[in-house]
Amino acid sequence: MYNPLSANAGEFICHDEITESLSEAAREGGNRSRVLEILEKASRLKGLTHREAAILMACSDPSLEEMVFSLAKEIKHRFYGNRIVLFAPLYLSNYCINGCVYCPYHAKNRTIPRKKLSQEEIEAEVRALIRLGHKRLALETGEDPVHSPLEYVLESIRTIYSVKEGGNSIRRVNVNIAATDVESYRRLKAAGIGTYILFQETYNRERYLKLHPTGPKGNYEWHTEAMDRAQEGGCDDVGIGVLFGLDNYMYELVGLLMHAEHLEARFGVGPHTISVPRICPAGGISTADFPDALPDSIFRKLVAVLRVAVPYTGMIISTRESQRMREQLLDCGISQISGGSRTSVGGYTSVERHDETSQFDVSDRRSLDEVVGWLLDNGHIPSFCTACYREGRTGDRFMSLCKSGKISLCCTPNALMTLKEYLMDYASPSTRGKGEALIARSLADIPEGRVRDMTVERLGLIEQGRRDFRF
Repeated sequence: MYNPLSANAGEFICHDEITESLSEAAREGGNRSRVLEILEKASRLKGLTHREAAILMACSDPSLEEMVFSLAKEIKHRFYGNRIVLFAPLYLSNYCINGCVYCPYHAKNRTIPRKKLSQEEIEAEVRALIRLGHKRLALETGEDPVHSPLEYVLESIRTIYSVKEGGNSIRRVNVNIAATDVESYRRLKAAGIGTYILFQETYNRERYLKLHPTGPKGNYEWHTEAMDRAQEGGCDDVGIGVLFGLDNYMYELVGLLMHAEHLEARFGVGPHTISVPRICPAGGISTADFPDALPDSIFRKLVAVLRVAVPYTGMIISTRESQRMREQLLDCGISQISGGSRTSVGGYTSVERHDETSQFDVSDRRSLDEVVGWLLDNGHIPSFCTACYREGRTGDRFMSLCKSGKISLCCTPNALMTLKEYLMDYASPSTRGKGEALIARSLADIPEGRVRDMTVERLGLIEQGRRDFRF
């Protein structure tokens, strides 16, 4: 029986409820008045239920679909303005004991070179990332209790935070590691992580078991209930996601939103972020083996529906997607992107072919400076902000500010100040010119006069060499 308050995965991700939701969506997707009713509710910025979102996704009326895209863009601008947060993944190790059939890290892959970074190599990677201009990392590693135990992850976090390069440092480390126990989450929180990230891959239990035939990740309940344990361990900023293309996208959409509803019901705060990767080629992995792989048109609509369904939640797209696709997705809901990414172990410093140890192929191979310049060309504010995490605005504190609209009093000034740091320290002359012009135009978007005056003052201090201001 479906119960969003339950701690049992089979009850808050209820297969029967999902199938009933999909049946209702098939019936109601062509009901124009019902779709308009749902869009009107979404326009009030209160979000949608999983059933309502499924009906929007099932709607195939072109005029109503355009309304979905338009509303998604409007909602995204309402909560995130024209800010786009930038980050980079840092892969520590590709040793893994799981048998995930969609991932080249799987234990039976004998062709991929296995590699684990030492703390000295991690320091070198971090220095390289700082020199690119990054302030926020997503730490990634395969599941292997011998090569990548929790102690190794905690030591790596300490190393990352300790590195200073040219007066700058990494200010936020988000962590994407395997499901673990409550005490381990407490230790991760004490180590100063930002968001704990874990993708479900697929919410369809039967399909999940087939895709994970061996290894600890094959325990569906342990994996699906991980975010509950993370919350219990004090990690109140959590990031969820599925790998679209592993199963029917409608099933995954409903499951993803049920998971968000469960976290809101049980802990009073939904996911901080939702990631939307989709299956793509990698070493020994072909999309031809996955008949549910998504075409661009459905993927774009999926992002838009998620945005109107969870208006307060950050949405992330990676360099799996091409420049063209990322540009379209920024317009319908995405608020965070990676830039200048390497998905291989040691990829930021290695002179070897960095794709030999990659988890997936990178479609957008532009440098961070090129990505920043592109965002500026399209009227976005590239943001390297990490202020909320460092000011304790996490979990329900962040969400309450976001829902009230007051978070923008912090976000726009912080975005402009971190962009100014990037322009001064790392940008090419062309990018710096574009960025300075955008900062000058954007100051008028800060509604509170005192905050605007303080931002102008601090921008001047940054130009003089001061760093790390935040509201």
